[in-house]
Amino acid sequence: MNMSSKEYLDNMFSLKGKTAIISGGAGVIGTVMSKALLQAGAKVVIWSRSEQSVSEAVQKIIDDTGMTHQLKGMQIDAGEENAVQQGLAELESEFGSPDILVNAVGGNIGKTDFIDTDIDTFKKVLEMNLVAGLVVPTKILASHWIKNGIKGTIINLTSMTSYLPLSGVWGYDAAKAGVLNLTQATAKEFAAHGIRVNAIAPGFFLGKQNRAILVNQETGEYTDRGNQVIARTPYGRFGDPEELAGATLFLASNKASGFVTGVSIPVDGGFLIDNI
Repeated sequence: MNMSSKEYLDNMFSLKGKTAIISGGAGVIGTVMSKALLQAGAKVVIWSRSEQSVSEAVQKIIDDTGMTHQLKGMQIDAGEENAVQQGLAELESEFGSPDILVNAVGGNIGKTDFIDTDIDTFKKVLEMNLVAGLVVPTKILASHWIKNGIKGTIINLTSMTSYLPLSGVWGYDAAKAGVLNLTQATAKEFAAHGIRVNAIAPGFFLGKQNRAILVNQETGEYTDRGNQVIARTPYGRFGDPEELAGATLFLASNKASGFVTGVSIPVDGGFLIDNI
C-alpha cells in the first residue's frame, strides 16, 4: 500500500514511544532541541543544574508549544555520577527507560591570552563541557543501555572550535575538540551494541553565553568579534536556534539515520568552509 506524504514523514521522523533526556536542556540550544523532540512525539526530560532554569525552560516550552504532557524537568548536576544515576532511576519510574540522550551542557568563562590562562578556570570549562557535557551522562546511560539491550541514541554538542580553535578561549577549544574526539571514539565502541553516537556542531547563534560578545547591548550593532564572525560566515548572518531542530530530529530518528554514527553535522552557515 502506498503511503501518503504525511504517513511517510511520520514513519521517517516520528519519535512516538521514545523518551529523551536533554542534559543541559535549559539553555537556548537545549530548549530548541527539547521542543523538536517533544513535537515529534517523544517524552522529554530536561536536566539542568539549576532548579530555576529548569522551571523557566519547561514553562517556555509549554508557552511555545501548548504541550503540557510528556514533558518533565529535573534538577540534575550532569557532572556528578551519583546525581545522574539517581536521575535515571527517577525518570524510569515515571517515563520508562530513555532511548535518546542529548548532551547539551556547556559554556565558556572569559577570554584571555594563553600565557594569562587561569588554570582553575581552564579546569572548570573542561569539566563543564567535556566531563558534564559528555563523559558522565554517556557513561551512565550507555552502561544502562548495554545492560538492558537497549539500542539508544546519543547526540552531543560539538562546536566550531572542535575543528578550528578560536582565540582566547583555551579551555573551550580543548573541551570541544575532546567532544568531537569522544563522539567518534564512543561511536566505535558502542556500535556493537546498536548504540549510535553523533553530534551537532552549531555555528554562531545568539544565546545567553555569547550575545554580549557578539552584539553591543546598548547600540545593537555587532561588536568587533561579531563582525569577524559575520565576515567568516558565507551566509552573512548569525543562526536562528530553531534552525537546529531539523538536524536534531534527523539524528534522533532511527528510521532517518539508523546507519549514521560517529559524525558531527555542522549547522553553521558555511563558517567551516570559508576561504579566500
